[in-house]
Amino acid sequence: MPLRLLLGPANAGKVERLLDLFVESLEVNAHLVVPNRRDVESAEHELLGRVPCMFGGWIGTFDDLFSLVAPPGARSRQLSDAQQRLLLRETLRRTDLGEYAASARHDGLLDPLGATLADIETAHVEPAELSTPLAAIQQAYRERLSQLGITDRSQLQGDAVDRLQSDRAAWDGAPVFAYGFEDLTGAQWGLLEALAARTDVTVSLPYEPGRRAFAALGRMAGDLANLSRDNAERLQPSEWGQKAALAHVERRLFEDPVELGEAGSAPSLSQGAPPIDGAIGLLEAAGTRAVLELVAAELGQLLEQGVEPGRIAVVCPDVERVRRPLEFVFRAFDLPFAIEQGERFSSTPLGRALVRLLRYEWLEGSRGDLFGFLRSRYSGLARARVDFVEGRLRGRMIRQRERVEEQTIHHLGSSVEALDVLREAGGPVDAARVLSAYMLSVASDTSHPVASVALERDIAAQQTLTRTLDDLEGWSALGGTVEARDVVAALERARLRGVRNDPDRIAVIDLLRARTRRADAVVVLGMEEGAFPRRSVDDPLLGEARRRELEEAMPRRRLSRPDPLAWERYLFYSVCTRARNRLVLAREAATDDGRPLEPSPFWDDVRVLFPQREIEAATQRRPLSALSWPIERAPTLREQLRSIAAVARDDPPAARALAATKGWARRIDRALTAFDRSTEIRSDAALARFREQSTFSVTDLELFGDCSSLWFIDRCLSPREIDAKVDARLRGSIAHQALYRFYAGLPKQLGVDQVPAERLEEAIVFLLECVSDALSGQSRIDLSELERLELESGLRRDLEQFVRSDVALGLPLVPRRFEVAFGSDRAPAELQRGLQLGDFSVSGKIDRIDVDPFSAYGMVHDYKSGRAHTAARIEADGRLQIPLYVLALRDLLGIEPVAGLYRSLSGEREARGLLRADHKDDLVPGLSSRDYLVDDEFWAIVDGAADRARAAVSRIREGSVRHDPRDGCPSWCDRWSMCRIERP
Repeated sequence: MPLRLLLGPANAGKVERLLDLFVESLEVNAHLVVPNRRDVESAEHELLGRVPCMFGGWIGTFDDLFSLVAPPGARSRQLSDAQQRLLLRETLRRTDLGEYAASARHDGLLDPLGATLADIETAHVEPAELSTPLAAIQQAYRERLSQLGITDRSQLQGDAVDRLQSDRAAWDGAPVFAYGFEDLTGAQWGLLEALAARTDVTVSLPYEPGRRAFAALGRMAGDLANLSRDNAERLQPSEWGQKAALAHVERRLFEDPVELGEAGSAPSLSQGAPPIDGAIGLLEAAGTRAVLELVAAELGQLLEQGVEPGRIAVVCPDVERVRRPLEFVFRAFDLPFAIEQGERFSSTPLGRALVRLLRYEWLEGSRGDLFGFLRSRYSGLARARVDFVEGRLRGRMIRQRERVEEQTIHHLGSSVEALDVLREAGGPVDAARVLSAYMLSVASDTSHPVASVALERDIAAQQTLTRTLDDLEGWSALGGTVEARDVVAALERARLRGVRNDPDRIAVIDLLRARTRRADAVVVLGMEEGAFPRRSVDDPLLGEARRRELEEAMPRRRLSRPDPLAWERYLFYSVCTRARNRLVLAREAATDDGRPLEPSPFWDDVRVLFPQREIEAATQRRPLSALSWPIERAPTLREQLRSIAAVARDDPPAARALAATKGWARRIDRALTAFDRSTEIRSDAALARFREQSTFSVTDLELFGDCSSLWFIDRCLSPREIDAKVDARLRGSIAHQALYRFYAGLPKQLGVDQVPAERLEEAIVFLLECVSDALSGQSRIDLSELERLELESGLRRDLEQFVRSDVALGLPLVPRRFEVAFGSDRAPAELQRGLQLGDFSVSGKIDRIDVDPFSAYGMVHDYKSGRAHTAARIEADGRLQIPLYVLALRDLLGIEPVAGLYRSLSGEREARGLLRADHKDDLVPGLSSRDYLVDDEFWAIVDGAADRARAAVSRIREGSVRHDPRDGCPSWCDRWSMCRIERP
């Protein structure tokens, strides 16, 4: 008997008509087929609104219908998704894969392979019709299923169709009604045909001939029309209680402009458009969070207007991409919402901690995997303790797995109990069960109380874990092998069951779920180019061209897919027609880092339907620079306070007046005084410590002169990055040590005090040995082999060029003393008192001292990783190191200074500083003429540096810390957020 077809555009009443027919057939046990399980509940509510109660009928999905028709017992023998992946992997291992061999080494091939095999099985494509190796894979897969006496989803569907076609007892004649299907698979189409031959079948399809919005459904509509033998009921569009602007969108979306009005006038889709009248909103913002905040504010307004949460839908082209930021923003705005797509098990707190520990133990995981578990509440360790241990490891760049575990146990003082539990367990599946049980027992301990919401998430995650591990055990029972990596892969892919329709929560749904959902308000996210329409990817195993060839060989097959753009166009049309009162489109105008994003073409397809002035009035924009809301639109109390604080920056009286209306006067006053707060040190304890301090480092005093705020932060607060890295400080430390080894070892290694030009190459060999020794002697951090090679090669290059330039200078003074410390406990006894400058002394370390072997003259060298300072810059910039080192050379070591040089270790490797002109010819020739000073100028700079040191100590003892960076805040300074200096 012919199939009955209900056709019409969106909101034409097709589903209502189909449900009316279903109710009329309840006495004969009618069957209703809906798209997914959530629609089962929706259909039940719809039907109970029509009849007080139902004593007959059946409602389910196509999968339920296949199971109903399939041979008895077939359902119990069906593989789960996790089991099918293991079977596919086993099949790949046993098959000659040819061109797929390289890809098969990774599990990424399993997903497209499973989808392709399902398509060709439901389309009844035989291996002989396929090219190798896909044909060999299909044949081996079939044989393995037969050997195990099991079936998969596609084979069960095929068996159900075969039984329905051949067994009269397979169906009792009950009529079938179906809606919400715009693209049937081969098996679904076969089932529909078989049912239409045996009973009354009624199908609802959204379709209107000639419209671009329905182009993707043209083939489906034609096939159903042929099957119905023109037994089609065409329903006319209705406004379904929509606002006129939304009805206009339904009629005109994706249509070609038509001539309206007099001849010669420009065609326009907006001609004759009704007023938007609040029916459509457009949101543009820079960054994902900013867009979601605009959306959250929109939803908050809808709720304030009395719209029930269950009558609002937020549609996402890719739910997983926005899940985390959406949850964060919606919770911050206190919105009731439910994401209907099930969360990944590995994204839950329990799943994330479990998977990370399993990856660490079984898959040679990283330090981050181990501490990702330890930091969770399932480890039984206090967070502060874990952070301390991780900080120690990160501070030393310890990343090798053996060293990570060794040092973790050392700092914790005991082994990691969870690892012990895991290692003592049996096989991978049992180990995962035992570990999860241990983790839950730790998390539920009375000393670690958890909120009920967290407990509910743990229970849902544990149910998913149990279900997944049961599937893996079922595969083992069939004789299959389950490896450790299979357990990890299965858990990473597993999803929690999605939430059901909740009338008290805003529904966050994907595009497919949105097709059958009606709402008073619909918000569509992802209206950027590339996000929607989504980029299509051709099947790597069975391309679209080959699919069409196979269909041509047997037209009843359904292997080819609709045009991707046409399909996305239809989905967007469906989403836009779901709203009764308001449709909101939201897009990112730029990324979080400011990169512009083009709008989706669908965005413009809606904009052209209305006059430009109305579209602009309906559009809200929030640029990247808008860190707070306009005060009149701030959606939450927190955002209102931020808005008032933003006003306070430019108009304090207005901000105080606004704050007073909210009772926030004290908060704003505190915020305003933060800009004018004194930077002087006022702590009695700190001031007492500074006044009692008798020794000050020369580098500290120089830093104080550069910027007293920077000195206070770096030297007193001493913030440090937790991750050690190969930076200028580490390179400089190793370079200093290598040069110390080199110059100190020259007499023993080469028998000379300084490198003669004729033995330079021999000295370079020794220098490179010193670099390697200095690098291997550092134990502060653990370097990877690549980092070590990169650091060593850079140091070798720089220091070799430095020694060559040192020889080229031809200084007659001989390097004699190295790393000479003074003013500290580590200094020689005669130098521990430091350089006396009144009631305090200065400490420091001179990198190198060269002396004249025939007299008491000497010069100091200070190695620099950057540029060397000239004599003029030393005085102008208030440099202290070289002048005070010159003073220490004279007053502490009893050597008459003739020069003090900054020696650059990289770049041009300059030697600049203070030089006494009286000794230019005999002791320090060949340097820059601008650095030679007569004795009065030389000692004036040295004495000036001593005076600046005294002034700095006086200020330190007074606690005089100011915002006083020399020549403005430098670009390299990263302390501006702590010292509160406003940067340009």
